[in-house]
Amino acid sequence: MTLPAQPLAPGFEIARGVWRHLDTLDVTAIPEFVPARGFRVDLACLTAKGEVWIVECKSSLADFRADAKWQGYLQWCDRFFWAVPEGFPQEVLPEDGCGLIVADRYDAAVLREAPLTRLAPARRKAMVLKLARTAMRRQLGWLEPDLSRIGPEG
Repeated sequence: MTLPAQPLAPGFEIARGVWRHLDTLDVTAIPEFVPARGFRVDLACLTAKGEVWIVECKSSLADFRADAKWQGYLQWCDRFFWAVPEGFPQEVLPEDGCGLIVADRYDAAVLREAPLTRLAPARRKAMVLKLARTAMRRQLGWLEPDLSRIGPEG
């Protein structure tokens, strides 16, 4: 018996399309990543060159206006992107230091590249290690869901 697919939350619909598009660019991503205490980004990405990207998905103007933390994310990435659905009022999104992606659940298009602001080597190493360890812990949780302790992600 196959259960009907559950609809995804609007923000995750956008993240899914971005994730699929980034995969075609050889960029891997992990959703709902915690780079530091008090921050949780929608997609943390790692390029083949070792760049760390953060993509914040905003499904509506209210969703964007409610986000007071996004500027704190800039210190944890080489590039920062907004990802929004078609029809989103893009003029409200900050342009300085930010890229822009338009997405639906199936694909995305990068409308504006994010400028490169290189992380310090120590911060990059910490981020890459945390990305890898978080991905490994999540995979272990999927393979062994009965484990009592998978480990901290944040």
